[in-house]
Amino acid sequence: MVLANDQRAQLEALYAEMLPEHLTPLWESLAELVRPQPRSPARVQRWSYDVARGYLLRAGDLISAEQAERRVLILENAGLAGQSAIVPSLYAGLQLILPGEIAPSHRHSQCALRFVLEGDGAFTALDGEKAIMRPFDLVLTPGGQWHDHGNPSDQPMIWLDGLDIPTVRHFDASFAEHLSEKAHKETAPPGDTLARYGHNMRPMRGSTADRRPVHQPLFHYPYAQWRPALDAMARSAEVDPHLGHALEFLNPADGGAIMPTISAHVRLLPAGFETRPRRSTDGTVFVVVEGTGTARVEGQDIALGPRDIMVVPSWHELVLLAATDLVLFAYSDKAAQEKLNLYKEMNE
Repeated sequence: MVLANDQRAQLEALYAEMLPEHLTPLWESLAELVRPQPRSPARVQRWSYDVARGYLLRAGDLISAEQAERRVLILENAGLAGQSAIVPSLYAGLQLILPGEIAPSHRHSQCALRFVLEGDGAFTALDGEKAIMRPFDLVLTPGGQWHDHGNPSDQPMIWLDGLDIPTVRHFDASFAEHLSEKAHKETAPPGDTLARYGHNMRPMRGSTADRRPVHQPLFHYPYAQWRPALDAMARSAEVDPHLGHALEFLNPADGGAIMPTISAHVRLLPAGFETRPRRSTDGTVFVVVEGTGTARVEGQDIALGPRDIMVVPSWHELVLLAATDLVLFAYSDKAAQEKLNLYKEMNE
């Protein structure tokens, strides 16, 4: 905004006079408040799983899961220092449960997902039902539901936590409670919910067998189910030029995203495949499940190896190149954006 010197001086005097009344001029900040396109403060970033794992295990020697309540290393974006956020709307962290430990039962407003990276046989219990966790399983703990974690196995368990903590913080709508016992009493045998709701069917509404919340019945999406589904799609479907072979995890209650604020999906890129450039408004966290490759984000090449974690902020151009068959898990804030009629994507 170009102004004459005397006009600028008079305006500055007016601003100073208004300041004690907590009044500020929109015209001085409009261009930043209403931008022509997204400009996220978050940075493109990759975390080496091996490096993060080393620090997490060292923390395991110093503090117990019960002392910490949740023994987690936050994956904090370098552009969002001090905000415990990986993109402005989402949180990510790596959680460790050692053999014999229990992370005590609590519940909170925030929605969470767990994507298992290492170990076999620990559990997340949701309202008293255990989901036995195996590598690359997806387990949900929707907002408001009691959950605890335990590890009866003889090996460490590590998983990626993805939560909508920054979104809930934005609305100042956080509530949390702690159960008086460390673990919720058992209410159903392990795998009961998966058997009832995990086969594109559900108990008849109103029957005594329909015991899970109507809006969020399923909370366990095993690797043993989603990986063959991805392979079957790759055998029969033409590969999408921008996504590769991609499948989205669904809430069986409504066919929508897994949780109100978080979407999740998996992709398979055949060896040698290169996607065409794509942009989308959802900040996305990727995990390498299998294979190696390269992510080219706004022209910057990022090497991808097994279990590495990468974040691509809103409206950053992404190209994926698969050196070998490359399988990725990803979660984002797409679900929230779609509800607010904000989500956009652009494919080239």
